[in-house]
Amino acid sequence: MFNNLSDKLDKALHVLKGHGSITEINVAETLKEVRRALLDADVNYKIAKDFTNKVKEKAIGSNVLTSLNPGQLMVKIVKDELTKLMGGETVGINLSGNPTVILMSGLQGSGKTTFSGKLANFLKNKRTKQPLLVACDVYRPAAINQLKVVGDQVGVEVYTEEGNMNPVEIAENAVKYAKSHGKNVVIIDTAGRLAVDEEMMKEISNIHKAVQPHETLFVVDSMTGQDAVNTAKAFNDILNFEGVILTKLDGDSRGGAALSIKSVVDKPIKFIGTGEKMEAIDIFHPDRMAERILGMGDVISLVERAQEQYDEEEARKIQKKIAKNQFGFDDFLKQINQIKKMGSMKDLVGMIPGVGKMMKDVDIDDDAFKDIESIIYSMTPAERSKPAIINASRKKRIAKGSGTTVQEVNQLLKQFTQMSKMMKMMQGGGQKKMMQMLNNMK
Repeated sequence: MFNNLSDKLDKALHVLKGHGSITEINVAETLKEVRRALLDADVNYKIAKDFTNKVKEKAIGSNVLTSLNPGQLMVKIVKDELTKLMGGETVGINLSGNPTVILMSGLQGSGKTTFSGKLANFLKNKRTKQPLLVACDVYRPAAINQLKVVGDQVGVEVYTEEGNMNPVEIAENAVKYAKSHGKNVVIIDTAGRLAVDEEMMKEISNIHKAVQPHETLFVVDSMTGQDAVNTAKAFNDILNFEGVILTKLDGDSRGGAALSIKSVVDKPIKFIGTGEKMEAIDIFHPDRMAERILGMGDVISLVERAQEQYDEEEARKIQKKIAKNQFGFDDFLKQINQIKKMGSMKDLVGMIPGVGKMMKDVDIDDDAFKDIESIIYSMTPAERSKPAIINASRKKRIAKGSGTTVQEVNQLLKQFTQMSKMMKMMQGGGQKKMMQMLNNMK
């Protein structure tokens, strides 16, 4: 996420982080490099220039050159200005209606349909809502089918009207259906085009007038940079939407859209998409994103994700098993699944201060647990329950069944034994102690 921008900003601020003397000349040179880094990230020239001017004004006003820690103070000023540039404050979604009507807008290929499913899943699981997905893209049969597949994935009903080519009518009927079937959130997936055109804008404007949504969200592919910002402006002129969704931030995103969009349309980024999984959705926090861009990590978000997966009842069961030396591979699989639900491995690593920078060139596969899972699933229930019974002949069978080697099986058994010992040492707290350790890092 923003790796290229992070690298360039890090180099630009290198001198000011204490690796040389601080002077007005190298402050000016540093800010020139900062502006260049923003332009390379596809940030609008005027926005980039205004940004560095504000940083310069703040730096002079804060007496950076004469402070005890000029480098740290300068980095803080840059972080604060980045936070302001991306909106300053976290802005939540309006869920006041019954049902709450959310209208999704955006170009074709922006990830609108997939994100509609992610948002439905987010609201169902975290806000205990009963969402209804509505298929209003009547021009592409594949779009309706895609929404049905997404709905099945997240366990959310999808409202469709086969043969009806009037999206305004479908949207109105869907809201009536939601009211009579106990659905308190209606998420309307509208048609997109490859480019902004008059017909599309008129259609979505008519849907907007008919259902009067509580939230109109513009979904934008963050990899399209300034084009995304220009498209957002065109949509906002017609719809006056409430917020922006940035998708594909896990891809090769230069960051221009995230950094520019608030300044251009004066609307907050509300959510970001960080992967292909239905759980890969995050509330957008400008201050945390600024810290990540500057290589400071995002421990708070990491803690929040861990807390979401933390199950006190399950933790108590595991603690009892550890105390009785009954912790087995089935329990280990549950722990792995909890970690996988937290998001992509590369994204999680990027949240740890300092580690994200070290691992930026390392390809961290989301299937990192695949071989481990294969080995465990190749064991019998008895072997998973009591790993101590796994002898040489059993290891050969497990290796053959999992497509791995005996050495890999031995390595997993050794790691499992070491982990079991470590968890026993942590008894009296187990997962809770780990959570406390993470919380103390905030």
